[in-house]
Amino acid sequence: MIPAAFDYHRPADIASAVALLQELGDDARPLAGGHSLIPMMKLRMASVEYLIDLQDIDELRGISVSDGIVSIGAMTTQHDLITDAALAEAAPIMREAALQIADPQVRYVGTLGGNVANGDPGNDMPGLMQCLDATFTLVGPGGSRDVAARDFYEAAYMTAREDDEILTRVTFAAPTGGYAYEKQKRKIGDYATAAAAIQMTRDDGLCSSAAIALTNLSDVPVFAKAAGAALVGTSCDASAVTAAISAALGEIDPTEDNRGPVEFKLHVAGIVILRAIERAWSRT
Repeated sequence: MIPAAFDYHRPADIASAVALLQELGDDARPLAGGHSLIPMMKLRMASVEYLIDLQDIDELRGISVSDGIVSIGAMTTQHDLITDAALAEAAPIMREAALQIADPQVRYVGTLGGNVANGDPGNDMPGLMQCLDATFTLVGPGGSRDVAARDFYEAAYMTAREDDEILTRVTFAAPTGGYAYEKQKRKIGDYATAAAAIQMTRDDGLCSSAAIALTNLSDVPVFAKAAGAALVGTSCDASAVTAAISAALGEIDPTEDNRGPVEFKLHVAGIVILRAIERAWSRT
């Protein structure tokens, strides 16, 4: 289908983009990669009178790793996440997850900021950002503010970002230890039926820290705090892993859809969590 008519704006800097959002109000939408918004507009499920394309804003791009801190501009593409050598060394889980998003054509255009900002519970990066305890920088008419990824998601497609704010940057401490992003999907390139991101460390043969986050198993990404805690202080033996899986399953709330009934999703969730723990532990 063809979307309804709209006015198109392409600002060259963040300040201009924020000014347009403030001036045009609720009928304006920022555009990153467009893989979520444009299809909704074509289906007439989203009515947008003013489209503000962020493609020309250079300050929204780029990856830096300095003093153990990873900083990624919101308009950095999934392809950039895959090919950046410094990022692959500092946070290899980013590359592992990005390689499982859609297909190369999508990854050349799809952005990190777009993936995390629109609040789609099926997107891969929001859960990963919670696993990494990332911080999102938002810029609006009142200036800049930081919001923790673990506090950002409120409900499906509802986040802490105000309508006149732009998510500009993602930052997190470079993780250490083992990692895994495990994803079950109906076909290559699909959204996850269930996915798990895990970062963990080992000290003297025991798990010293574990962060676990889950994707598409609730109306928001789920940081499974109790599941990670169940592994800490253990050798990640069968009983500890079973306890972690049980804790994680208690923190999710999947719903039936075209990816399967609730019982199937709970079953798949247990499998991806198990596989992610085993793979992350083997990498510690």
